[in-house]
Amino acid sequence: MLVDRANYGRLKPVMHEIKNHPQLDLQVVVAGTMVLRRFGEPVCGLKEDGFAVDSELYIELEGSNPISMAKSVGFGIVEFCSDFQKLKPDIVLLIGDRYEALSAAIAAAYMNLCIVHIQGGEVSGSIDESARHAISKFAHFHFPSTQRSATYLMRMGERPETILGIGCPSGDIAKKLDRRVPQNLLDGKGSGADIKLDEPFLLAIYHPTTTSYGTEAVQMNEVLGALEHIKMKTMLLWPNIDAGSDDISKTIRLFRDHHHTSDWLKIIINLSPEDYLKVLANAACAVGNSSSFVRDAGFLGTPVVLIGERQEGREHDANVIPVPIRKEKIATAIRAQLGHGCYPGSTLYGDGQVAPRIAQALASLKPYIQKRLNFVDIKESH
Repeated sequence: MLVDRANYGRLKPVMHEIKNHPQLDLQVVVAGTMVLRRFGEPVCGLKEDGFAVDSELYIELEGSNPISMAKSVGFGIVEFCSDFQKLKPDIVLLIGDRYEALSAAIAAAYMNLCIVHIQGGEVSGSIDESARHAISKFAHFHFPSTQRSATYLMRMGERPETILGIGCPSGDIAKKLDRRVPQNLLDGKGSGADIKLDEPFLLAIYHPTTTSYGTEAVQMNEVLGALEHIKMKTMLLWPNIDAGSDDISKTIRLFRDHHHTSDWLKIIINLSPEDYLKVLANAACAVGNSSSFVRDAGFLGTPVVLIGERQEGREHDANVIPVPIRKEKIATAIRAQLGHGCYPGSTLYGDGQVAPRIAQALASLKPYIQKRLNFVDIKESH
């Protein structure tokens, strides 16, 4: 189940392992921004990578506000139910905390389908944390990314034997990544400044935090103000589709129109998983609130300035400096990270061999339907 570009980047090595496993058959369902033209139709890259797509579902209601998000969850349930009825999977594999994945979890659970959830048990900001924990409670088996996440799942009442292993599959690509970047990688992509990837540059991504809806323009102006103060060549990727993303996109356009950015700012819609990781690996510093700046940047040792509350509470390594949404604080942290340079690669989220273990676990598990709460002594949960 793939619902956005980050989903694909993290599930791609798992999909390869499933496809090549003699005891498993891979069915691919794409939905969310994976199929939308304004996000660069990432599904096209998936097909170019050799994966057959069984279904393309259109579930996103336009608006990028809390109402459209909530209604999209409902549309998702309807569409996923119809698709599961057609495909008849034995196992539904979900990752992360997207509201589209929550739709799939609800549909699968009510259709008596066994659910395996990757990346459960994590702590973060925004509505994502609630969606993530809800998916975990619907799921029958789990593959958390860290030992702390596994512990949290057990404290939430998940049985220890349903936790199949630990580690995030996104690290499998990062650990094996050829970090050399062809100079034509950005040809025909985006608009704005000419960025040479063998020279120092910043990578920026800023997504909306849905629980602070209505403040996105102010937040994005603080981020852009900090980047303008540094005025280093900067690659900025468009935000995701969550409530508030239209305000962030509008703020970026207005800032570009009213400030001289053509010599330092380049804006890009989307990159393939490998190209994105190459860019992240070669960035002098990553700035924003993407979860990839916690996971993937840690694998790669890229310095990170993590802004605001969207990833608040999520585990990170020494390469990450959290800061509030204030341009002075952001700019100061960027300078500090540029002065520090690259960090040692982290194994907090895995060892680079996670996908084969997930595939083997999927081949070995015995699907079941009825979940039972695992009662834990309250004293043990503190």
